[in-house]
Amino acid sequence: MTLSAKDRVTIVAVSYNSLRVLPAMLASVPEGTPVVVVDNASTELEPLRALCARHGARLIESKVNEGFGIACNRGAALATTEFLLFLNPDALLMPDTLDQLVAAAERYPRATGFNPRIEGDDGKPFFKRKSYLLPRAQWMERGWPAADREVSVLSGAAMFMRRADFEAVGGFDPEIFLFHEDDDLALNLAKRGPLMFIRDALVRHGGGSSSARSAEVAALKAWHMGHSRVYAARKHGMAFARTRALIQASLQAISPVVILSRRKRAKQWAFLKGIIHASLGHKSFERLSDE
Repeated sequence: MTLSAKDRVTIVAVSYNSLRVLPAMLASVPEGTPVVVVDNASTELEPLRALCARHGARLIESKVNEGFGIACNRGAALATTEFLLFLNPDALLMPDTLDQLVAAAERYPRATGFNPRIEGDDGKPFFKRKSYLLPRAQWMERGWPAADREVSVLSGAAMFMRRADFEAVGGFDPEIFLFHEDDDLALNLAKRGPLMFIRDALVRHGGGSSSARSAEVAALKAWHMGHSRVYAARKHGMAFARTRALIQASLQAISPVVILSRRKRAKQWAFLKGIIHASLGHKSFERLSDE
C-alpha cells in the first residue's frame, strides 16, 4: 500500500512565545500529519499546551532556551517518518504542499534538501538567493525561479529533507544558537547531493514574526548574529572571518541611523560583543552564564 504524504512527513516547529502565529500554522497542517513543537522556555506554556493538544501535536518543553538548532534536533529525534519538514511557526502550508514536496523528492532522488516556493504574507516572493557563507559567484538571481532548479542554499523557514540525509550530516550544529544554522545545514547537505527549489510547492511565510518583539530580544538576536557570523565563517573555511565581521560591525556603528537611535546603538553593541566573543574562541552558550 502506498503511503500518503501526511504519513511520510513529520513537521518540526520551534516555538518561543509564538502563540500569536502558531495557531494558524497548526491549522494549516493536513489532519493526521505528525507534528512536533519544541518550545524554548516560553512564558505562555499553559495556552501552548492546550493548543498543541487540540491539534494533536506533540509538545516538547525546554526549561531553558537552547537555541533553534538544538530544538530542531530534539524534535527530529522523535520522528519515525521518511521525511522531515522544519517549518517556522509563522508559516502556513497549502493543502497540497506536502504532496508536492514528497513528489519532488521522488522526482529528484539524488537531492538532499528542498525549499518550496515561499511567499511573504504580502504576496511577494521570499527566495533565499545568497548566504554570508557563500562566495558571490554562487549567489542566485532575485525572485522565484520559473521552474524547479538546483540552488546553492536553502531557507530555514520551510526546509524539507529525507530524515536519513539529516541524520547523515549530524543535523543542525549545536554550537550555533541562532542565525546561519540553516545555511550551515544546507551546505553540509549539499556535500551529499543537490539542493532543490520546488516551484509547485507553496508555503506562505510571515517573515520575522515568529516570536514576540522587544529591545531585549533584538539585542539577544544581534549578539548571536555576531557570534554565529564568525563561528560559521571559520567552520566553512572563509578567510579573515573575524576581520570581515569586525569591519562590517564598525561600518554599521558609524551609520547616522545607528548613532541617532539608542535602541539601534544597543543592538549594534550587542552585535560587536558577539563577534568578539566568538573571535576569542568562546562557545555561544557560554553567554547564558557570563553576560
